[in-house]
Parts: sequence; C-alpha cells; structure tokens
Amino acid sequence: MEFGKSLTVKWSKNGVCIVKRVYIIAEAGVNHNGDINIAKRLVDAAQEAGADVVKFQTFQADSLVSKYAQKAKYQLQSTDEKETQREMLKKLELTYEMHVELLQYCREVGIDFLSTPFDLGSIDLLESVGMNLYKIPSGEITNLPYLRKIGSLRKPVILSSGMSTIGEVKEAVKVLRESGAANVAVLHCNTQYPTPMQDVNLNVMNTIRNEIGVSVGYSDHTEGIEVPIAAVAMGAEIIEKHFTLDKTMAGPDHKASLEPDGLKAMVQAIRNIEMAVGDIEKKPTRSEKDNIAVVRKSIVAKRQIEAGEMFSEDNITTKRPGIGISPMLWDNVVGTVAKRKYEEDELIEL
Repeated sequence: MEFGKSLTVKWSKNGVCIVKRVYIIAEAGVNHNGDINIAKRLVDAAQEAGADVVKFQTFQADSLVSKYAQKAKYQLQSTDEKETQREMLKKLELTYEMHVELLQYCREVGIDFLSTPFDLGSIDLLESVGMNLYKIPSGEITNLPYLRKIGSLRKPVILSSGMSTIGEVKEAVKVLRESGAANVAVLHCNTQYPTPMQDVNLNVMNTIRNEIGVSVGYSDHTEGIEVPIAAVAMGAEIIEKHFTLDKTMAGPDHKASLEPDGLKAMVQAIRNIEMAVGDIEKKPTRSEKDNIAVVRKSIVAKRQIEAGEMFSEDNITTKRPGIGISPMLWDNVVGTVAKRKYEEDELIEL
C-alpha cells in the first residue's frame, strides 16, 4: 500500500497530467447498527460514491470498555440514555463470520475492505481474515502494547491523531517503526462530533509532515464536505469521512455522518481538486496555449506608415492578436526604420 499513489489522468489527445491520487476512506464505522444487511448497503453506497475503501470498526465490547464507562456527550444524543457505553457497543459488534462475509462482499462489488481494531483480540481477528493495512484510531495513540502489536505485523499503518500533542504523535510513530512498521501515515483529526470549525486546524498537517516525515491526511468530523476538500488542496494524501444511509437512524455516529449523496459529492470534489492542484511549474497548460495568440498583443501600425519612416510612439501601438512582435520588444522597435509601407493595424516586422 503506497499513500499518495500517482494517478495518470488523460485530459487531452496529445498529453497527460500526473496527479496525486488521494486515498479516500468511507468510514461506515458502526453505522450498520449490528445488521449485516445494512452493512452491505453501506458497502454499496461507498462503492457507488467512488471511495477507495469502506471501513468498519472491529471490537469486543468487554475488552474495549469497562462496565463503568460512560458515553461521550455526542453519543447520548441519539442512543438510550440509560445504557452504558459497553451495553451500547455490545449491540454494534461484528462477529468473525460477519467480517468474512463483508470482506467477500467488498471483493464482489469492487471496493477495498478495512476495519479498525480497538483491542488486542480484534487485531488477531483482522489478521485471521487477511487484513493487509491497519488503521489505528485516535484513542489508541497512547496504548503502547497495542502499538507494538500493530507494528510487529510489518504492514502499512494509518494512525489517527485526535486529542494528541505532536510529542505523542512522534512517540507513537517511533514505537510503530521500532516494532516493524515501515510505512506509516498520520491523519490529523479532531474527535469532537461534530468538530467546530475553529477547532479544525488544518495547518497541523504541515507540522506533522515536516516534524515527523510521514505522509499526512485528514480524518474529518465536521458537518458538510468543505473541510476535507480544503485538506486535499493543502496536501492531504488520505481523507477519512463517516457516512451513513440515513442520518436520522438511532445510533451513536449517524447524526455526524454524511448520507450517500453527500459522500458521492465529496469524492467527486476531491477528485477534481487533486487534478486542479496539479504541477508546481508555472507554464502555459495545453488547454490554454491556443489562447496565447488570441489574447496577447503584438506591435502594429497605429496609422499608415511610409517606407523609410522611423518607428515611434506616434505611429505604432499594441493590439491583438499576439502573433507578431511582442510588446516586450517595444524598445527594440522604437527608433528603427520601416523597410516597407504599412497600413493601419498591420503587424510590424523588423
């Protein structure tokens, strides 16, 4: 798995434009509500939207949270207030059989399968089904045994960095690398659902890239699609975004997720932006070269000029089209003598 893998996009008959292809993760998470049929419909929606991968969450509630753990504030808004976090998560677990079925279904419809493990046992489960890429959630960035186990698998890793300092990110990446992970990417992230705009801080991506030397991306929890699109314009190589079939469904993450039409719009916008970011060299593009002659100007006769007459500001000017002597050579023309007669608007020659 290579992050920021080049994509060749044909855009003219005689040339190509090489752009960075953003790796788009459609985060289904637990929005399947424990129902394999809803999970498959989420796979369909992610594939139809054009995402590269659909991601779920793998956990064993008893290993993930204690019986005393309370829900986050955002989780209370669309779940039973009386149940504990463990009770809520218990209903959202995916069994081993469900993982196998979803993995096979993803292959059938043509989209990559990914799931985030939230505990050591879930890492083993994902290894058993043949996971070739690991996504670490923000909450595990300070979990040393977990990080060591992921790193020891020697597979590509995407690390979310919500709630962390740059020092904590550096330490987590160090642990992963020392444990065997050679290819690590870091996603800037804010774990509030939804994330307030003033807390997004997309500039942190540059800090992570420059100080740690990794590929960077952005895991988005804002409402709408403009922030992940902006992240791509700022160099994000990976985008992760929650989506659901219906924002009004009961469950902890539906409300802060995109519906299928929104996911599709985000993917299309990102594909447009990655082409628009383009090259670092400033030069005329193939699509605009034909306009040079039409839009630029040449030095022409302001009025009739007789042979032997000296060119001056009185008898020459600049007008379209730009197929003659460039106005940038004005000083080379002024003071020279016309070798022939010119009519008004005729291109000057030397």
